[in-house]
Amino acid sequence: MFANLPETVQKRIVIVGAGFGGLALASKICKYDVQVVLIDKNNYHQFQPLFYQVAMAGLEPSSISFPLRKLFHDKKNVHVRITKVESVNTEIRQLKTEIGVINYDYLVLAMGADTNFYGMENIYNNAIPMKTLSEAIYLRNRVLQNFEEALSEPDQKEVEGLMSVVVVGGGPTGVEISGTLAEMKKIILPKDYPELNFDLMKIYLFQSSDGVLPTMSEQAAEKGKDYLEELGVTLRLGERITDFDGQYAITNKGDKIRTNNLVWAAGIKPNIIEGIQQEAYSKSGRLRVNEINLVEGYPEIYALGDIAEMITEKYPKGHPQVAQPAIQQGELLAKNLFHLIRGEKTTPFKYRDLGSMATIGRNLAVVDLPFWRFQGAFAWYVWMFVHLIAILGVKNKILIFINWLWNYITYDQSLRLIIKPKIRIGKNRKNFYSSSEYIKE
Repeated sequence: MFANLPETVQKRIVIVGAGFGGLALASKICKYDVQVVLIDKNNYHQFQPLFYQVAMAGLEPSSISFPLRKLFHDKKNVHVRITKVESVNTEIRQLKTEIGVINYDYLVLAMGADTNFYGMENIYNNAIPMKTLSEAIYLRNRVLQNFEEALSEPDQKEVEGLMSVVVVGGGPTGVEISGTLAEMKKIILPKDYPELNFDLMKIYLFQSSDGVLPTMSEQAAEKGKDYLEELGVTLRLGERITDFDGQYAITNKGDKIRTNNLVWAAGIKPNIIEGIQQEAYSKSGRLRVNEINLVEGYPEIYALGDIAEMITEKYPKGHPQVAQPAIQQGELLAKNLFHLIRGEKTTPFKYRDLGSMATIGRNLAVVDLPFWRFQGAFAWYVWMFVHLIAILGVKNKILIFINWLWNYITYDQSLRLIIKPKIRIGKNRKNFYSSSEYIKE
């Protein structure tokens, strides 16, 4: 069965994934005389850098999401399909999806990456990852529900487990979650739960290397460490979590930490697609691509962003798996595909490093620009400005700005809602449950 798509004389470019790279490509290539098919399992684009603010009740999920169809309202040559891709047949240029087979002239893989648990089954089953919006919502539900349960728990050791959080991974996501939790512990949560003893709440941040923010400058890493310690985060540097059964986190040194909450932000692995030969993948699991993002051994298939490994002298292990390389690759590939269709010369990709930044708490951030490095309150304002500009949609920008302004003035976050999904059980009865609970008849 073929998917219902209009057949035209235009070249069909199929893009799998509406992340930063796929969306950048679709937004540029649709200006040319081609047919664009954009495939994603969600009908919205997710702004991943602010997932932690959704998880920590600082922003609404809708304010960092943008409907894909709304982006292409006036683009008649763009066709959005919400489905999962099952495999690709490279010999006859067909993509198999849940809604049917889709033919392509050019296929662009931009599926991004998923959480890497490094084969640790217990951690996979019990930890909370942070790679999707739904996982961020689940983390918020889990943390807030645990505080509700702590109110009725007489055993102080159990209360400590319910309240304490272990964060694994000292990159920007782990640092931002830890810092926000520490601020909530000091300022916000005691107002909501005055009956609880917040001395029992411990926030741990584990990082296997000797410092936090390992991809940033030494200056940023040192300041980030100082800010976290000032906020009361217990840093466990040079240590790893090797096991977690849902109640105890076990370190590589044999220590046991009582916690019901382990947030896993320690690594990512590229998503793969069935039908691409193993020889096209590198040891890191990324697809080997040339200077125009063409996958090795496949003349009509391209890869962008996290799943693409383009080896250069400056980046011998491929470009960083962050938003900017994906966006820049997507924008350039749009031009190169147009040139290829016309039989013209293509332009090799050269990454422009625009810098990196992380926020730790109120008036506490670190910024590394190519020409300037700074920290503190000014860095915090710069961080907010850059992320506000990057968000899609005027409405979303306004909503985020209002939330941030309200939080800053009132020292409060107004979105501490436990929202559980609804399922149907039996013929006519309905009930609610969280992701870790099951309802039996």
